[in-house]
Amino acid sequence: MDRLDAMAVLLAAVEAGSLSAASRQLRMPLATVSRKVADLEAHLDTRLLIRSSRHLELTDAGRAYVEASRAILQQVEEAERMASGEYVAPKGDLTVTAPIVFGRLHVLPVVIAFLKAYPEIRLRLSLSDRQVNLVEDHIDLAIRIGNLPDSNLVATKVGTIRRATYASPAYLAVRGTPMRPEDLAGHDCITFEGFASPRLWTFVEGKHDVVIPVQSRLSVTTAEAATDAAVAELGITRLLSYQAASAIAAGKLKILLEAFEPLPWPVSAVYISQGPVTAKLRAFLDFAVPKLREGLAGLPATA
Repeated sequence: MDRLDAMAVLLAAVEAGSLSAASRQLRMPLATVSRKVADLEAHLDTRLLIRSSRHLELTDAGRAYVEASRAILQQVEEAERMASGEYVAPKGDLTVTAPIVFGRLHVLPVVIAFLKAYPEIRLRLSLSDRQVNLVEDHIDLAIRIGNLPDSNLVATKVGTIRRATYASPAYLAVRGTPMRPEDLAGHDCITFEGFASPRLWTFVEGKHDVVIPVQSRLSVTTAEAATDAAVAELGITRLLSYQAASAIAAGKLKILLEAFEPLPWPVSAVYISQGPVTAKLRAFLDFAVPKLREGLAGLPATA
């Protein structure tokens, strides 16, 4: 039995939630996945998983073994990277994640230029508004928007993003322009579930937060949908500034309630702090951070 291979299969099953899901993810027959886990349990003479038709549950021994296996496989991966020269020359595979719209508008152009400059690097750009776990999802670098909790991540600030309120000129011509946050009570709003509390919008007056409940005519799950609905005169929406930048530039949206706007959110490049940084990651940081800073600094002041 190849114990490292069996460990990897066990981890895949635990992370995927079932043996069948791990089979699909690994592109391995279900019988093979099941056999490798069973062989591992037989070798250890203990049960690691409690199997059911819907999901897997780890035993106490299984939880301890999975954590140890994860650490061992990470060490093996680091040893292979070192042996292959990834700490000496920028080469190999790199995985970067970013929010969907921000990634498409700001990160993808940087990635394209980077790959042209470093032909020995292969890069996977994962665009998702879900905050992924860098260890479990094998992410080398994440672009994160918002205040960062204390963690073992190394963060480099690349800029800030405004949280602003928008409506189309045509909507405002019919319904009037709100002058204070409280005025939103008389307006239709388009809420975006990307914000923590979509139906409670927070503004700032002086040194105090002002929390305003809004009437949601439409609730959407993507910034593009919220922008499109606002441009179509359905109501007032709240977005991050880069999400509305093109509509602002085209005169399709106007910014509202600037005097009550909350503090901007930081945009950071974050990676795991564990030992030396690989040459490929250092190369990407050195290349991308100045370009991202330049791009964010170039956003219009009214966007």
